Amino acid sequence: MAIFEIPDVRIAGVAACVPKKSLSNHDYTWITQKERDQLIQMIGVENHRVAEAGQTTSDLCFQAAEQLLAELGWERSDLSLLVFVSQSRDYLIPSTSAILQDRLKLPKTCMAIDINLGCSGYIYGLSVISSLMNTTGIQKGLLLVGDLSNITSAYRDKSTYPLFGDAGTATALEIKPGYAPMQFNLQTDGSGHEAIIIRDGGVRNLASRSSFAIKKYGDGIYHSRVQIALNGIEVFNFSLREVVPNIKTTLKHFSRHLDEFDYLLFHQANRLINETLRKMLKVDAAKVPYSLRDFGNTSSASIPLTMVTQIGKSLREQPRKLLLSAFGIGLSWGTALVDTDGIVVPELTEQDASSKQPQKV
Repeated sequence: MAIFEIPDVRIAGVAACVPKKSLSNHDYTWITQKERDQLIQMIGVENHRVAEAGQTTSDLCFQAAEQLLAELGWERSDLSLLVFVSQSRDYLIPSTSAILQDRLKLPKTCMAIDINLGCSGYIYGLSVISSLMNTTGIQKGLLLVGDLSNITSAYRDKSTYPLFGDAGTATALEIKPGYAPMQFNLQTDGSGHEAIIIRDGGVRNLASRSSFAIKKYGDGIYHSRVQIALNGIEVFNFSLREVVPNIKTTLKHFSRHLDEFDYLLFHQANRLINETLRKMLKVDAAKVPYSLRDFGNTSSASIPLTMVTQIGKSLREQPRKLLLSAFGIGLSWGTALVDTDGIVVPELTEQDASSKQPQKV
């Protein structure tokens, strides 16, 4: 089993950036007023941020990283590792992490890698970067995590368009001997890979003219083969089947108890899924923050975005014990148990696509 702990690595700070453009699901006229009201109540998303033409995930992550490094006061020459986690890379090749290494003016001695993951990406990325730092002696690293939805989620697809939002985040990590270990439990079930999929555009199914044809897949669900196909029922059933046992196994393995954690931070899948999981675990609602209402499901960015927007003040001011739980595409899922001790959490910024200049929200 992929249950392990990584000592001596501390989260020094977390930052997030979202596009300035905001859309309201109350204005989503593809469906009726009654359907809009029901959908908003079920998924919990009223507004979502969406990137405009020319605006990328790496732009948002770059801005979050710039802000975080400035507030930490870190010398860029001290950074030896950059991990970029996203499903919306700048190009198929080269790696977006290499582009970000250059944009951030990090040294050529910096190792830079991409990880292609969505909903579970923050926890997987956290495990990869902390493992590399712990085993190599790299003292400081940067985890950049984010996703865009506007390219792949079709307006005429009511199963995806009202749900997803865009964001980029940065998490700074450093070696600190004796620091409480991060504890992980990561799982995968590739037999469910078609539950969330873009069928064309990769090597398996190269993009062709027919890939861009819009077809009907259900009532109010129209998209092409280069846009997301989401099986909501399968994702719902998978989440309720696997997430709670994963959390409980993690706690038991490390002799931890749910009530010792200050916050349970779920991937912001949708409100129905997350509230069902919360009630199954019997966790008080005050311990389970949401960023869904204003930002939507931001895929791999959802946990750090929730940290910044919902509990940033708490994380800045005092030590906290966090239980992170993420689940989705792959299918993949996992739990991370993380201690913080008063970290740098800048205010959320938004980026105007025309100027690419940040503004505090």
